[in-house]
Amino acid sequence: MNENSQDQNFHAPVDLEDLQPLGLLLDEERGSLPYALIHGEALVACAAWALGESGVQPVDTGTTWEEIALSGEPVVLHDPLCPMTPADFIAACVLRAATEDVVVVAVRPVTDTVKTVSDGAVGETVDREDLRALASPVVLPASVVAALPDLPSVHFDQLVPALREHFTVELVPAPVQARRVANLDDVALLEALTQR
Repeated sequence: MNENSQDQNFHAPVDLEDLQPLGLLLDEERGSLPYALIHGEALVACAAWALGESGVQPVDTGTTWEEIALSGEPVVLHDPLCPMTPADFIAACVLRAATEDVVVVAVRPVTDTVKTVSDGAVGETVDREDLRALASPVVLPASVVAALPDLPSVHFDQLVPALREHFTVELVPAPVQARRVANLDDVALLEALTQR
């Protein structure tokens, strides 16, 4: 993912008193990994706690998109595969989405070596400077929620390009704690990084 906007690091506590953002914890189609343990708790539980601590009201399972849209509130899409995303970062993303009326997408720098591939042959190394890895959350301002007939995808790698076709999307650098996990080794690494 290419970064289209530069942003300053904003992780100071944020007060969402005037907003009542709703949150969807996207654990479907992610296998059993959201239920792996980090610091003795399921990833999905850690992600849910971060939503609550940020001032976001989790949406009950079974709530329709139409009901969510009628609330007139911003919606936070949080991936439990980014379980340690700090609550203050989530709140700052909500505030930015609501005040600037833009979709806010958390991203991390790409640290792996990336190569081009053409017809099965490995080619040149891609400059990582402009590449970003999706993190969590993705925050939709109320205007975007109202304009969507449904959530286009529960997978951020499909959702973000779909949103970019119709809405302004701002990429916001996420803290290291918000890194995405793809397997149990990643969970162990994140646990070590977030040890208190």
